[in-house]
Amino acid sequence: MTDFTANNNRAPEVDETAAPETDSAQEAASLTKEVAELKDRVLRTLAEMENLRRRTEREVADSRAYAITSFARDLVGVADNIRRALDAAQDSGVILEGPAKALVDGVELTERELLKVLEKNGVKKFDPQGQKFDPNLHQAMFEVPDARVPSGSVVQVIQPGYAIGDRVLRPALVGVSKGGPRVAPTPSGAPAGEA
Repeated sequence: MTDFTANNNRAPEVDETAAPETDSAQEAASLTKEVAELKDRVLRTLAEMENLRRRTEREVADSRAYAITSFARDLVGVADNIRRALDAAQDSGVILEGPAKALVDGVELTERELLKVLEKNGVKKFDPQGQKFDPNLHQAMFEVPDARVPSGSVVQVIQPGYAIGDRVLRPALVGVSKGGPRVAPTPSGAPAGEA
């Protein structure tokens, strides 16, 4: 009876060489998977950081280019008032001699200097007289019936427009022709004269 119980109490024989190989294979697979996941996370993080760097550079460039937008918008009104004063002096019929001439010359010089400073800071004045009406650049105030001019052309500029960089700071206020021949549409990329 002791032999029987002694045999039953004995631990079953285990092949010790097979178990470590299975464990190490599973551990290697687990570590390989973990390395792949970490590599993927690192690559994604690097890509996010690169995108953030590019976006920040673009925002900084835009900030530099368009930081004076509000200030420029205010100065454009001053430039308009100077031009109105000059136009009123010329239209009044007053003989511009002596002190009156010196005053008008001073105002003209001030206008030129103001426009030069605006342009130096990226603000450009545009006068669309004779161009095709573009709702992105112009604001139509009225239509002018004129059969000599192609329909949809700017025939009168009430107030010039201003742009800062590639953005419109203020659209030009214009009168647009009505009733003349239609302006032929141009194929994309071709100038109007080559259609």
